[in-house]
Amino acid sequence: GVVCKSGGLCRLWETRKNLWAKVCPWIFQRFSMDGRPDFPQIHNVYSNRKGRADIDTWAVKMRETRAAYGISQNKLAVMASVSRTYLNQLENGTKTASDELKEKIDAVLERFNPEKPMTLMIDYLRVRFPTTDVYHVVHDVLRLKLDYLIHEEYGFFSYPEHYHFGDIFVLVAPEDEKMGVLLELRGRGCRQFETYLFAQQRSWFDFFSLLNAENAVYKRVDLAVNDLSGLLDIPMMIDKCYAGECDTIFRSFDAYRSGELMHTREDEKAVMGNTLYIGSKKSDVYFCIYEKDYEQYAKRGIPIDDTEIKNRFEVRLANDRAAVAVDDLLAHHDEEATVFGIINRYVSFKDKVEGKDKRDWPVNKKWAVFCGEHRNRLKLTMQPEPYSFDKTMNWLYHQVASTLKVVDELDKIKGTEVLSDLVSQAVLKDKHEKLVIQLSTEAGDVIV
Repeated sequence: GVVCKSGGLCRLWETRKNLWAKVCPWIFQRFSMDGRPDFPQIHNVYSNRKGRADIDTWAVKMRETRAAYGISQNKLAVMASVSRTYLNQLENGTKTASDELKEKIDAVLERFNPEKPMTLMIDYLRVRFPTTDVYHVVHDVLRLKLDYLIHEEYGFFSYPEHYHFGDIFVLVAPEDEKMGVLLELRGRGCRQFETYLFAQQRSWFDFFSLLNAENAVYKRVDLAVNDLSGLLDIPMMIDKCYAGECDTIFRSFDAYRSGELMHTREDEKAVMGNTLYIGSKKSDVYFCIYEKDYEQYAKRGIPIDDTEIKNRFEVRLANDRAAVAVDDLLAHHDEEATVFGIINRYVSFKDKVEGKDKRDWPVNKKWAVFCGEHRNRLKLTMQPEPYSFDKTMNWLYHQVASTLKVVDELDKIKGTEVLSDLVSQAVLKDKHEKLVIQLSTEAGDVIV
């Protein structure tokens, strides 16, 4: 007789096998030769009669990708907001996902792609040197040749003058020892300075060590965590702030929904996209979380799908808070511990459980992954971008090109040469000539 755990079903199979074979030969073909019914296969045959494949190619690829990324069914199910049982049915072909659900699961899987990790970058630096010797700061600290920098007889942050190379700014107050020399690197400035650090075979750790040796005073340091796969769910984070599910020692937050216009403090450029500020912008510690792909679309016209960085979590530190963070980086060389030590100290997102104290609410799963659960540890990276004329060319393209085209068309109609005369009669000042040199000189020629 047949021995199997299904007991009565097997006996029923033995007594009626011949009848079933005559009535439904396609079922018989699906059974194994030892007489045991393969029930999943029967279900798939039924699915085939409904027009579906046994296990469609998407399900196979999804299962293989999940295994390759080392993600459990339970974890993927939680992140995709489906039950583990249902996800298992999708993987073995007993259920078929809608196109919308397939896209959602694919997007969730991509968040765990080990080839698309989060990265950590220095995205803003402002530091004051206790000296009025600008040559020393540029030559010995930045290790750039001062002759390549453009000098302007005006400044900002109350400084009367400054030098700059692209977006690298060195502000000076020659007659004020207290103000000294101020270095400011904004986002682009950091990327441009990394070009020279790379050429000098130096790292940010080397540079910070030198700043400390110079007794530099940190005014502000921004640590930017770049989310390359869309792990951060900023709309959800905003909703949780309003719902009281953001556990934080900060007393305030500001949120901007996608489509709203706002102005960033740094460059007064209109940007759009979901943006969340946690903490007061006047404090020495606050966070700015925003959709970087929307920002790049608004600022530079880069299509959202073509932007490498999807979201950004910026830890903005000022004064002593900035100095402590730099010292921690230099002491331990553990970027993950430094940045998430700060984040976890100040904020966490939780899932509300009725009847329980807020302190006992579980940490939100998506937030837990962002903070380090089941992902590789962060390392401080560099993304050198040489100084280019792209910003000016973008302005010319969007603001001036149409007018120049009109002048060109009128020249053709009237037989004039107004456009060529404009260019030929323009006089380049010293700073314009130096700008040409900056844009045409290799990094190796600029460094000391």
